Amino acid sequence: MDNGADADGLDAEGADADSADADVAADSADADVADGDDTADGTDTTDGSTQSAHTDRPAVPASTATQLDPGDDTWWKSAIFYQIYPRSFSDANGDGVGDLAGIIDKLGYLELLGVDAIWLSPVMRSPMADHGYDVSDPRDIDPVFGDIAQFDRLITEAHDRDIRVTMDLVPNHTSDQHPWFVEALAAEPGDPARARYIFRDGRGDNGDEPPNNWISVFGGPAWTRVTGADGKPGQWYLHIFAAEQPDLNWENPEVFDDLEKTLRFWLDRGVDGFRIDVAHGMAKPEDLPDMDLESAGLLVNDDNDPRFNNYAVHDIHRKIRKVLDQYPGAANVGEIWVDDNERFAEYLRPDELHLGFNFRLAKATFDTDSIRNAIENSLDAVLSVSGTPTWTLSNHDVDREVTRYGRISGPLPDVDTEAGGIELDVAADDAETDIDLGILRARAMLLVELALPGSIFIYNGAELGLPNADLPDEVLQDPVWERSGHTERGRDACRVPLPWEGFEPPFGFSSTPDTWLPIPASWTRFTVEAQLEDIGSTLSLYRQAIELRYEREEFTGDKVEWYGAPDGCLAFRRSVGHLTCALNAGDVPVPLPPGDVLLTSYPLVDGQLAPNSAAWLV
Repeated sequence: MDNGADADGLDAEGADADSADADVAADSADADVADGDDTADGTDTTDGSTQSAHTDRPAVPASTATQLDPGDDTWWKSAIFYQIYPRSFSDANGDGVGDLAGIIDKLGYLELLGVDAIWLSPVMRSPMADHGYDVSDPRDIDPVFGDIAQFDRLITEAHDRDIRVTMDLVPNHTSDQHPWFVEALAAEPGDPARARYIFRDGRGDNGDEPPNNWISVFGGPAWTRVTGADGKPGQWYLHIFAAEQPDLNWENPEVFDDLEKTLRFWLDRGVDGFRIDVAHGMAKPEDLPDMDLESAGLLVNDDNDPRFNNYAVHDIHRKIRKVLDQYPGAANVGEIWVDDNERFAEYLRPDELHLGFNFRLAKATFDTDSIRNAIENSLDAVLSVSGTPTWTLSNHDVDREVTRYGRISGPLPDVDTEAGGIELDVAADDAETDIDLGILRARAMLLVELALPGSIFIYNGAELGLPNADLPDEVLQDPVWERSGHTERGRDACRVPLPWEGFEPPFGFSSTPDTWLPIPASWTRFTVEAQLEDIGSTLSLYRQAIELRYEREEFTGDKVEWYGAPDGCLAFRRSVGHLTCALNAGDVPVPLPPGDVLLTSYPLVDGQLAPNSAAWLV
């Protein structure tokens, strides 16, 4: 892509976790919909528009847009995706929360950066108990972000810049304010309305104990008991996440039928694909066996966890793939917290997901053994199905790489590679962090990541070298904070709004200083404005590295070949183009491998590779 584009646009999941007996009264739910089985069916209307799942809202105009390039069905195999956390990217209307108009305003910046596609975290209608991952209407835009017309404009203008648009899909659960769940709460046990979710009678005398011992990944119980119309305690419903996020029953054919309508709704508007949230979830074992609580933790699961990775989930992905295959040029990527390579590869069979998130590189510490193991394991994980590897250093669920690599004292994050989940990044609050050291290492890891075959995922702000923000307790909003009894701070520190320009908050993110999470006053050095013309900035390194990855033929070959390297170092080259990448994770400069230097993350020291830096050679 052309990195010489102008930078237009630069100016302009928690319920009470104290008790599993937290009653949910049916009459307290948001019942703003008509009764009946067709309240959420999203049926087509006679004029070609589509009825919103909430029938009291206007019909959505039909769209006949197509994917960016229906003739290219392999673009995703080497694409660079840029994840936008919409609340934190750019706020155009001045309410302190990012929105679609803000994203449209910054498309010139994304074109300048050189990315292939953007991935939008949820923008569907939601009460925001988990900042959009609790969807009440999957076929509408939440007013906090804009409306369908603005979304359509985003698709059109992004496509005009050769940027694809993918969006988050949340099929494991809905909001507790979704019309289906409102109907389920009002229904009696055994009613078809309850069969769309996982309701069960309790154990023990009078059903006072949850149906099993499962816990929520956000903390607290995974079951909440409801109150019947007679005022007496009734059944329990399952929510692997917050109580406001009831799990759907994927054994019920109505659930996929509705998802298919959602898929087609967005694909017909020109969306280029989806990132499927909790793609290893959805299917639950029929007998709902107890789990091993000793191996469980907040925001974590392992391969033996009965809450996830059940074989029936693959049938769901095959059905999704059949729909996507009817839209040439569309692709999906699944969030798969599965460590066993054989089980991971099953998700990438030709009739399932196009791509699967592999988090091993993000879980690796900054030492060469850990990094090499992550690379080799990630490549091995897709080998058996000839799949495409994916690489990421951060996202909205993990600490930013600058913070992780800069930790020099205090407790280190849990990096147990035998457990999935994101527990590695929600600890270490009292660790001392050397931001400058973290930036050096993050820059080096960028060159390692972009030198690898496959697809890349960049989290918004990584290109600015942003660290986690130090937030006071009173501003924390992640449901993990409440459901853990204020023992785990959650993920807010990596979700703070981006700094664009100026010398004080809100740094051009918004016209109001009262942003949804506060921006540190110390972030002046990280603004786009401060870095755009600085050839030594992290933003400039990203732009140059991305451009070289596109333009140079040396970035070819699906395999990597390893060189011998000094202690604390590693070096590999691509199997066909023979690009060489060398990393020095040690404390002293080291000689470079043979070749001409193409790019370094830090200037050479007397012709040698500096500590905490990386180089590309050809």
